[in-house]
Amino acid sequence: MGKLLCDSTTAAEPFQGSPAAALPWIDSKSPSPMEAIGAVDLVVPMNLANEAFTGGGWEDVVGLEEAQRRHLQRLHAKGVLWKPPEINDSVLSSSDLRSVVFRLAYGGEVSSDGNCLFTASQKAMAVEDVDSRELRRRTVSRFLQDFGSVSFEEGKAIDDAIRHMYSPDLRFGWGIHVVQEVKLLAKKEDRFSLDSAINELIHLGMQREMAEESIYKERCIPVNDGPTWAKYMLISGSPEDEYDIITLQYTEEGLLSVDENREGRAAAFGDDIAIECLATEFKREIYVVQAHGSDAMVDEENCVFFLPHRPRSKIAELPFFLFMKGTGWCGAGADHYEPLIAHPSAYVSQEKVAVVL
Repeated sequence: MGKLLCDSTTAAEPFQGSPAAALPWIDSKSPSPMEAIGAVDLVVPMNLANEAFTGGGWEDVVGLEEAQRRHLQRLHAKGVLWKPPEINDSVLSSSDLRSVVFRLAYGGEVSSDGNCLFTASQKAMAVEDVDSRELRRRTVSRFLQDFGSVSFEEGKAIDDAIRHMYSPDLRFGWGIHVVQEVKLLAKKEDRFSLDSAINELIHLGMQREMAEESIYKERCIPVNDGPTWAKYMLISGSPEDEYDIITLQYTEEGLLSVDENREGRAAAFGDDIAIECLATEFKREIYVVQAHGSDAMVDEENCVFFLPHRPRSKIAELPFFLFMKGTGWCGAGADHYEPLIAHPSAYVSQEKVAVVL
């Protein structure tokens, strides 16, 4: 799963969609068109060549509406043109990189255990020497390095974005959300003492969920700034994790439920901050290809769009792509990343590709 911070005003042409939320350390200006398209890398691994040109596997993907399936098959058939970014005469990518037309094939299902961002990224990048837990660890390490070097104003803006996602002010937001969540971190070693404190309140006559809410909010760590985000994002649902995730769900009327995560299997879902850090760690752009259905109230021409995530460092490698099936307006609640396999394809003119990134 993943939370997306998005507005619905900008997109890769020709679709309309929503870019990743602009973090303070990200230059959010759009790349200017290049006058000339360089050479295209035509190397396709032999074990992927047949798959690359037989429909992209979209005909077998479950949960897609026909409009989405047709659009994704069109992306595969015509290709997506990626150009190395260049902004205001300042080259942001290696001079060795050239424009490439990619055919995007479905990379297969990954487990919906909360680690899907990292599992899908591992498959999309085809890295065999790094597992999803190591990708998560490197993502958090990159965040802490970059967060430690930003200005006070930038750090405050990042803290505000994290607080908005994971410790929202419940007086607001109900015009957009039906349910809002508050994330708390409980040390695994403290679970016995937390249970004892909850039981004491229950014996005094307090309702169980009210007692849980009271004790967890009092004694657990809220995810509301950079350092606590790092603690949260390290959680993979493994017994080796230092913390368990406690989730309090609210409606406008008050507390809805408490997910105590007693078995400690809940993992921190990758968010936009994690994707930007992952992009920076590997010095390559990441595009989340989001497909919206009729529940998002969009027409067929606009049911698929690209959310770009650019690294803060110079781009040294070709981009990789992730797939997300949206579940509602503006992707709110969109719940699962899956890998896309980007096959470099024979060059065609810019006018003939499905999308220019």
